[in-house]
Amino acid sequence: MHAFKRNEIVLFTRKKEEKMDWIQSWKDTLFLLLDDVPVSLREVVASVAIDGTSATTIIIDSRSEEPLSRAFLYNESCPDALPLVKSIAPAKHTVCSGSSTLCKLVSWWNSYPSSKESAVLLHQADWLLWLLHGKLGVSDYNNALKVGYDPQMDSYPPWLLSQPYSHLLPSVQDPGTKIGCMKEDIRTQFGYPKDCLICTGTTDSIAAFLAARATQPGKAVTSLGSTLAIKLLSSRRVEDARFGVYSHRLDDKWLVGGASNTGGAVLRHLFTDEQLEKLSEQINPFEISPLDYYPLQAVGERFPVADPKMEPRLHPRPESDVEYLHGILESIARIEAKGYKLLKDLGATPVEEVITSGGGSKNQKWIKIRERVLGLPVCKADQTEAAYGAALLAMKGACENATFD
Repeated sequence: MHAFKRNEIVLFTRKKEEKMDWIQSWKDTLFLLLDDVPVSLREVVASVAIDGTSATTIIIDSRSEEPLSRAFLYNESCPDALPLVKSIAPAKHTVCSGSSTLCKLVSWWNSYPSSKESAVLLHQADWLLWLLHGKLGVSDYNNALKVGYDPQMDSYPPWLLSQPYSHLLPSVQDPGTKIGCMKEDIRTQFGYPKDCLICTGTTDSIAAFLAARATQPGKAVTSLGSTLAIKLLSSRRVEDARFGVYSHRLDDKWLVGGASNTGGAVLRHLFTDEQLEKLSEQINPFEISPLDYYPLQAVGERFPVADPKMEPRLHPRPESDVEYLHGILESIARIEAKGYKLLKDLGATPVEEVITSGGGSKNQKWIKIRERVLGLPVCKADQTEAAYGAALLAMKGACENATFD
């Protein structure tokens, strides 16, 4: 099994270019990662799965296999499509948010001038996996949630299937399901075995949850990556698009949560890694910061407030960089606490313990700040990379295929 780290893709594509060719960049990075696996290990890789950013959307022509538009990124809002989506979807549904995959699909559908009959919608993980297996139009029920897939019914709902763009929707499998073997040209180019399986993936925050091995209701995982994503294992499904809250299926339970636009991307914009490390060492995590920020890298928030017009709030800036960083870290912790309180208020199983994954989990001072603000035990996951969760899905696919065979 092998998993490709989404963080490496993010780092590779972090450029300040408005016209960034994200699709080509992701493809280049995928092949770099394939080549990065030690040659001695490639021949024993049994299966591959990839986690990708939820609601990052790509539309491909199934005949030419070329993109029909630029990539729609996870935090991009399409307010032009929101009224139409709200008119067809149930109230408070996950798709009733401007940044949902369905809003992006509807916005593209209404603006694309040419024939759309051969178009197919893919999520970031779907597209990258397609490059490896060659079967266009396959997704998983985690990535497909924000386009309207109902994981409880295990199908697309009638209100969605009745729309003129429903033929763009990919087929949906359980995460970690065998799609096929790695394409011959890719396999031979990089030296992978003939029977190397390509399996359906998942979203990055779901992969981070799987990596943390949280198995009981009340256990939660906060993924501190470029954004802040929280996932709480709950006995009850909770959905409310007004607050950016949605539930993913996880076997017979539900992963309730949301993703804020605050997080590591803001920190990296303000400080270098070396500065973050040195300044954090000087913070007293038991001291309450009086600074009240809402750290965003750009306008717009998804959770725990769904407001595409929310402005970043990172001022006033004190003279001390230590105080400034302390204020930012504590403000992000307050957003996290507000998120978990919201989930409880909406009916999810109350959180009992928070496990931390992602790059931010390395900052021990931040963990202590969060523990104080949340009023809950907070610990670092044994496995902090979402890629480990994707590897577990790859292993699942390989084991199920071996059993079937």
